[in-house]
Amino acid sequence: MIGLILLPFYILFNIYLNNKIIKWINLFITINNLFKYILLSIQLLLTLSLYIALLLPHGNMKKILNIIGNYYLGFMIYVAITLILLFIINLIFKNSINNSINNNIHIIEGFIAIILVVFITMYGNINSSIIHTTKYEVSINKKSNLKELKIVMVADMHLGYNKGLKLVKDMVSKINKEKPDIVLMAGDTFDNDYDALDRPNLMIKELKKIKTKYGVYSVYGNHDVKENIILGFTFQDKKQKYSDTRMDDFLKRANIKILDDEYVLIDDVYIYGRPDYAKYKNRKSVNQMIKNMDTSKPIIVVDHQPKELDKLSKANVDLDLSGHTHDGQIFPLSLLVKLAYKNSCGIKKFNNMTSIVTSGVGLYGPNMRVLTKAEITSINVKFK
Repeated sequence: MIGLILLPFYILFNIYLNNKIIKWINLFITINNLFKYILLSIQLLLTLSLYIALLLPHGNMKKILNIIGNYYLGFMIYVAITLILLFIINLIFKNSINNSINNNIHIIEGFIAIILVVFITMYGNINSSIIHTTKYEVSINKKSNLKELKIVMVADMHLGYNKGLKLVKDMVSKINKEKPDIVLMAGDTFDNDYDALDRPNLMIKELKKIKTKYGVYSVYGNHDVKENIILGFTFQDKKQKYSDTRMDDFLKRANIKILDDEYVLIDDVYIYGRPDYAKYKNRKSVNQMIKNMDTSKPIIVVDHQPKELDKLSKANVDLDLSGHTHDGQIFPLSLLVKLAYKNSCGIKKFNNMTSIVTSGVGLYGPNMRVLTKAEITSINVKFK
């Protein structure tokens, strides 16, 4: 619902921006009303593209509008930030600027703002396509028949309109370079709409190329369900089926096993997969989860959102692996995410438990990453 609530504010901001653009252009050339109406119409079309796409049946037009809308959304975030910064600067130096040179300063400000926003948008888009490998060393103070376990964790592919086959190919290549014993996928494989997938059969073929000793396991994220999505936010249409069995079938055909509130034993190491904290209200509590497990053995939990970290640590869980946060994806949202989670990204200890949160490989909403990185995590676990 958040995406719908934001719609009137999004439209009003674009109208305000249109007025600012017209005033800026009029500083050095005079424009007629026809140009003003054309510019406003283009802006409103770009603003409403994601909302129009929501109403369209699946096809090329829906895909094009979604792609355009996500690019424009990212662009507009930095337009808003730039305007706020310029407003603050002008407020500070208002009394020291001579009125005779004020117009020239506004012209220069406009060009600087355009260059800055375009540069950030291009950088953010390119940066989002570069997958990094982040490596961690973890010690678990429990005995095991295994001396060590090489885990590669990936999360938040968000396969759909933003990301598709190229992401899968690049990710699989990065995974195989690490020579993992096991691959754990921490949710949000999909971006709510299975029909948005670009050549799913080829994606499945690529995912089957992942080479491991013990296999590939996945859990459900909050986007691994069929829901409408606007501006990166989801909302449930109660007339639609909540789940999409094609997503489960996709993973099964790709040789990826779903851990739906259940565990597997890798030798004597528990790997427990939890469905998403927000979407699956009936998921087991931490106490129910460990009820039938021997807590003297190593326990590794895969949980899409880094929630209940204190509870898990008190339940003798040794390693918790999560995604969801995207590390904020774009600055300055990354600062807000750090306030929202006890571990928003990276590695952190909670008593005897280690929490690792990945920033993910894909995107939600804006088609960019600014001062964050797309990544897979390679975790070398040693047992004592």
